[in-house]
Amino acid sequence: MAGRKKCMDIHAALNPLIMITTILLTATIAMAGDDAVVPAQKSELDKWFNDIVKPFEQHKSSLDSDLAKAEDGANKVVKVMQSGGDFKTVTEAINSIPAGNTKRVIIYIGGGTYNEKITIPKDKPFVTLVGDSKNMPKLTFNGDAAKYGTVDSGTLTVLSDYFVGANLNIINSSPRPDGKREGAQAVALRLSGTKAAMYNCKMIGFQDTICDDRGYHFFKDCYVEGTVDFIFGSGKSLYLSTQLNVLGDTGMTAITAQARDAKTEDTGYSFVHCNITGTGKGTFLGRAWRASPQVVYAYTSMGDVISPEGWTDNKHPEYDNSVNFGEYKCIGPGSSMSKRVKFTKELSDADAKPYISLGFIEGSKWLLPPPNPKV
Repeated sequence: MAGRKKCMDIHAALNPLIMITTILLTATIAMAGDDAVVPAQKSELDKWFNDIVKPFEQHKSSLDSDLAKAEDGANKVVKVMQSGGDFKTVTEAINSIPAGNTKRVIIYIGGGTYNEKITIPKDKPFVTLVGDSKNMPKLTFNGDAAKYGTVDSGTLTVLSDYFVGANLNIINSSPRPDGKREGAQAVALRLSGTKAAMYNCKMIGFQDTICDDRGYHFFKDCYVEGTVDFIFGSGKSLYLSTQLNVLGDTGMTAITAQARDAKTEDTGYSFVHCNITGTGKGTFLGRAWRASPQVVYAYTSMGDVISPEGWTDNKHPEYDNSVNFGEYKCIGPGSSMSKRVKFTKELSDADAKPYISLGFIEGSKWLLPPPNPKV
């Protein structure tokens, strides 16, 4: 008995040490993932990502506790298909999810065109919309600012946290603004919840294509098309290996209008290993819509669609000292720094580091690989 008691006493004493060690190890793993900078060679990008962002069972100890609970066990999968399936529309599938949802729900969307104005409410977190990568569904609607207001015009509006979208075409089919029609802005995708990830999705519109509204967001292997301010808002977002296609030739064009008002606000956009293409000339990488926008491009290929000046203070010279517009080791004819405006920052390795890792969005705590549901 004495020997058994002694053993139990030792076990009891070790328990707190084991717990502390586990917590420290988990924190170290998350920190290492967040601190690992994106490789300079784009060919190494997928391996880098897959080495950090592991499947749930290999990664759950370092995830947010709410997310870990939501992902634990079998995910619920419902099918939206135009013939067969559980539902005929995406909206019906979303309506079937209870308010206060605490488990991952995967909505698989079959090929075809779904003409719907889709909203995922704030009280329905942990929702995934996924299509077939070989037959990506088209989610389309023609809402505009004149009818709904800009931020409420989206084809897909996500108000909840921990959203995932994969293999989707998200389109606002409203006509291209002509400079005369009032309220012509039209959002394809609005992300207003935090910790949202988009994989292999196409967002298509003209002015205000993506309302990158608020919270942490991640885009990988995506395509975004537009004319003016086609990525705008107060999100803190990392765009990785994403094509930004500018539809120019008429009027001013600008990729971003990031809405940080002060340097104390923890928001901004980072574009890493992206590819800027398009038509026309004179596109700005960003404009100072607000006083202190934060936008960085790193390792990005810039076509000649980009203006030699690169950026604009939007006729607010008083913003020149408060903007944070940076470039780091970009390539292509539009990347020359020789004629950039004076408030452009050419970043050093140390300057760039915070923007070229998952730590920019605390990604190691919530990112998981793209979904691949069995349907």
